[in-house]
Amino acid sequence: MSRPTDPSAPAATTAEPQRSLRRAMNARHLVMIALGGVIGSGLFLSSGYTIAQAGPLGAVLAYLLGAFVVWLVMVCLGELAVTYPVSGSIHIYAARTMGPATGFATAWLYWLCWVVALGSEFTASGILMQRWFPNVDVWVWCVVFAAVLFTLNAISARVFGETEFWFALIKVLAIVALIVLGGMAIFGFTPLSSEPHEAVLLSNFVTPEGLLPAGLGGVLITSLAVFYAFSGAEIVGVAAGETKDPARNIPRALRSTVLRLLVLFVGSIVVIAALLPADQAGVSESPFVEVFDIVGVPYAADIMNFVVITALLSVGNSGLYSCARMLFSLAEEGYAPRAFTKLTRRGIPMVALLVSLAIGLVSLITSVVAAETVYIVLVSIAGFAAVAVWMAIVAAQFFHRRQFLREGGDLSTLAYRTPMYPLVPILAFVLLTASIVAIAFDPNQVAALWFGIPFVGLCYLFFWLRYGRKGRVPERRDEEAPVA
Repeated sequence: MSRPTDPSAPAATTAEPQRSLRRAMNARHLVMIALGGVIGSGLFLSSGYTIAQAGPLGAVLAYLLGAFVVWLVMVCLGELAVTYPVSGSIHIYAARTMGPATGFATAWLYWLCWVVALGSEFTASGILMQRWFPNVDVWVWCVVFAAVLFTLNAISARVFGETEFWFALIKVLAIVALIVLGGMAIFGFTPLSSEPHEAVLLSNFVTPEGLLPAGLGGVLITSLAVFYAFSGAEIVGVAAGETKDPARNIPRALRSTVLRLLVLFVGSIVVIAALLPADQAGVSESPFVEVFDIVGVPYAADIMNFVVITALLSVGNSGLYSCARMLFSLAEEGYAPRAFTKLTRRGIPMVALLVSLAIGLVSLITSVVAAETVYIVLVSIAGFAAVAVWMAIVAAQFFHRRQFLREGGDLSTLAYRTPMYPLVPILAFVLLTASIVAIAFDPNQVAALWFGIPFVGLCYLFFWLRYGRKGRVPERRDEEAPVA
């Protein structure tokens, strides 16, 4: 086995090894995969609660802060993903720059985060299906949806990318409809409604308690949940190993993802906050339904039920993909059973896919039979992981660039460079650390620290006992060759 080569070395020209994932996805697939992993029930169902907690203006500020942090993380991810375009690459970055034990802990945090999400997405989808099929048990829908997502992931990476593109497109269209029709309603134009509505403009932003009824503290506490709502954008890095022309497509996907998340999330929050009083927004099951009712969209509740189910399945689809690639990557590094490296003729890590789906279903079962014990632990660790993984990404970029420069690397040879280094990774790390610390002051989220930090400690302890302080020296894969 050979040690990793210098990042400034020229790109390898050797053919892909026999045991490699196929580069079948384009920039449009990456963008929609990232949007698919981000846009879920947090926006469609919980955005009203955010407005009720922080106030209309406070919610908008929290989402702007969240979008800014996403940008910081994504530009750090861009340099790493282009330099090391490998599958499951998030933990690879941490391992190469901060040591294999950190990479190991990052991988299992990220894997567990998505495995727990699988169970919750299946359950929520099954519950929503009962609106139309009240006599069919939720578990039946869970099995059906699990089979559908497994099939989409098992055929090929391109099929997964295409289906995720259309899944995500449905969600994006629903949000665009809300922004356009709701924006018209703000000024009193509701052509689909039989009842006239007065222009409300921004009057709902002024609450009886002022512009920021919960103060800046309410904005900061709400921003914690907003960070979690934006998690999933980093899937672009996970999919780097199956992306055509990563030096070109990854930066394009990163820029498009951040811009679209900013427009879609902040735009929809502005519209909802303008049309719905803060106390009313927090009561509705879905503020999207309330807004569509105001603008006169027929069958608004049924349409949004379909959109939310699609959103949940889209998140589950991205999550299952990420889980399988993370196990495959761990096995390639020698930190998981070699069986996870086995690929089908179409380049799908089938064993890793099956195991991830199975554990996801176990997570679903614990949500029913051990909701107050096992499941709350899993959910807490998953919530902690969303921010911890971002911290690993920005720290990896900081150490990667520092090592690159120390070894005499020429920045002009990097196909993509994180701007304003070292300010960007340092600022991102400080903001993310602050959000972790602030969790301790929120009784609804403090369990994330109680279980998340010990889980990370156990990952390090297991790694040191099993593999030693230095771990293995992984063999660099051909597709990991730095891109210049």
